[in-house]
Amino acid sequence: MDFKGKKVLVFGSGISGIASAGLLINKDADVILYDGNASLDADKIRMDILSKNKNDDRSESGLQVILGEFPAEIINELDLLVISPGVPADLPIVEEIKGKGIPVWGEIELAYVCGKGDVLAITGTNGKTTTTALLGEIMKNYRENTFVVGNIGIPYAGVAGDTTEDSIIVAEMSSFQLETIHTFAPRVGAILNITPDHLNRHHTMQAYIDAKKNITGNQTEKDICVLNYEDEVTRKIGEEIRAKVLYFSSRRKLERGICLENGDIIYRNPEPVKICNVEELQILGTHNHENVMAASAMALAYGVPVEIVRDTVCAFGGVEHRIEFVAEKNGVAYYNDSKGTNPDAAIKGIGAMNRPTVLIGGGYDKDSSYEEWIRSFDGKVKKLVLIGATREKIEETAKRLGFYDTVLADTFEEAVELCVKFAEPGDAVLLSPACASWGMFRNYEERGDKFKELVNQL
Repeated sequence: MDFKGKKVLVFGSGISGIASAGLLINKDADVILYDGNASLDADKIRMDILSKNKNDDRSESGLQVILGEFPAEIINELDLLVISPGVPADLPIVEEIKGKGIPVWGEIELAYVCGKGDVLAITGTNGKTTTTALLGEIMKNYRENTFVVGNIGIPYAGVAGDTTEDSIIVAEMSSFQLETIHTFAPRVGAILNITPDHLNRHHTMQAYIDAKKNITGNQTEKDICVLNYEDEVTRKIGEEIRAKVLYFSSRRKLERGICLENGDIIYRNPEPVKICNVEELQILGTHNHENVMAASAMALAYGVPVEIVRDTVCAFGGVEHRIEFVAEKNGVAYYNDSKGTNPDAAIKGIGAMNRPTVLIGGGYDKDSSYEEWIRSFDGKVKKLVLIGATREKIEETAKRLGFYDTVLADTFEEAVELCVKFAEPGDAVLLSPACASWGMFRNYEERGDKFKELVNQL
């Protein structure tokens, strides 16, 4: 698409919106950036966008920043709407623009249309950040011209202009980002697992599944999709898509794909190749073995030599905020699993603990169910300290299931203080909230950083 002279509305002033607007300015589009938050600083937003301008002769005349009430009169002037992941695709104003026949893209679609190179994309409810980070390291060791982008925190639109035909783009894709793709087609894709999450946004489980499945929608028979054989939903997706399917399994031997056999990670396509033994890995737990299998399968399917894959996975130390050891204080081990933003992810955090655990849970309500999370405590959690909007809901669920060792905290700081009070030498304190951070923090990173700060001050 030739963007020169096109009027494009970018909806949302977060990092994706800023990157999208900057990319469009560099493509000589006339850009309007809109955000409903009237308290934001329009001049700062404008400067953030223009700082990404690579066309020295391009003036501010091609950029407007509008905050507060939406200016409905501009709709008929638009050629394209680009929405940020945080903007629901079913928002009335978005629906109205769609109804006018104006294309609605997400930041990912814009970046894909403007970028070059091969995309390796990962989605799933849990594990996608670890898998993306690991695959990114593998691909960087294979080809220098590799970019790691997407939900991992680096907007794809921010690097699309720097990509070349020999670039590799490793992309973490959320369901929000996958809602608004049209032509985006990864050379190798992966869906790690699908369990209930973000139902407040998607409304139904089927809509959430459909959003995740979009990662395969434009793939052809020449492309590859890596899927979890042990996840009923992803196994079914494998029967429905055009791409070649490679399964991974942590529970059974596969004739083709990648699996665990007596502690060894074995890749068959069709001849068996040993990647490593799980004892050689620095990241712990079956869920991380699955992440290693998914990243390895994607890299090997793309053509990366097994030696590079083996050396990289064995050296990989994990990602921040995912079952991250913080410190031991007075005989108590503190772990930051702030990325456990839904019950299924938080179950994996509990599963990684090997000692009595004082657990911090609660936060923003995404309409999740907490029964399975509570059941996973299984004698390991000795005290549950609850915070945020979901604290009463979780406490009620816990008591209904026979877990009564709960306490409510009014602030995050108080929650950590209570953990220090309840934990004894030999115990663990785990921040694994099973909820999003919104309402108390801007994101799970800020929540995890605050936890580490408080622990290190003890």
